[in-house]
Amino acid sequence: MSRYFYDLHIHSCASPCADNDMTPNNIAGMAALNGLGIAAITDHNTCGNCKAFFAACKRYGVVPIAGMELSTSEDVHAVCLFPELEAALDFGELVKTKLPKIANRPEIFGDQHYLDEDDEIIGEEELLLINATALSLDEAADEVRSRGGVIYPAHIDREANGIITMLGAIPPEPGFACAELADMDSLENHRHYLEAVNIGCVLCNSDAHYLWDINGNEHSVEIDDEPYSSALVRARFIEAVAKGKL
Repeated sequence: MSRYFYDLHIHSCASPCADNDMTPNNIAGMAALNGLGIAAITDHNTCGNCKAFFAACKRYGVVPIAGMELSTSEDVHAVCLFPELEAALDFGELVKTKLPKIANRPEIFGDQHYLDEDDEIIGEEELLLINATALSLDEAADEVRSRGGVIYPAHIDREANGIITMLGAIPPEPGFACAELADMDSLENHRHYLEAVNIGCVLCNSDAHYLWDINGNEHSVEIDDEPYSSALVRARFIEAVAKGKL
């Protein structure tokens, strides 16, 4: 068993609310400097920078996870993580068809840049990514799980787009095995919501929009990583989250 420090909720410059310095290479480099073993890019409603992030993490020795912070039709934010890059990209294509056809206005909302592995701009998302999609929580869970991924409610201890604020509780369906806290000190105040739906696995991520917000060596998991490979660590980590066994 090996210990891995993690941050599974990081926004790149594809998210309009994130700093333009949040490039795949900068994020991977900061993750390595902070002692993280596992890191995930989770942009709003897109996986467009995940491929470049995988290449960057290989350079820095960080295990990458392709993900997304999905805005559901209930306007609840949920973290979606995938064991395979291709599965994440496929989910991203689906989500794009579920976005409202509202154009981004960079001067108001911010840029939405897609980058290559050298952090060169290769495109810009024209649709505004921070809107709620047409996917419900139940539908999103089905789509994520059908691709081998895991989904859990994001920052349940925040008012903005947290599932408890938006719905009044964590619903028993679609059967979340895990939940995310923005601040682990808030666990006791939210424990009864988690116990009501038998969630025993809690992750604490940064929801970083700036490089200095990325987690350091604060929160960790133990993973059986023999015989070691990045793909094995990623698969076993996601399997553990899906089962609520961390």
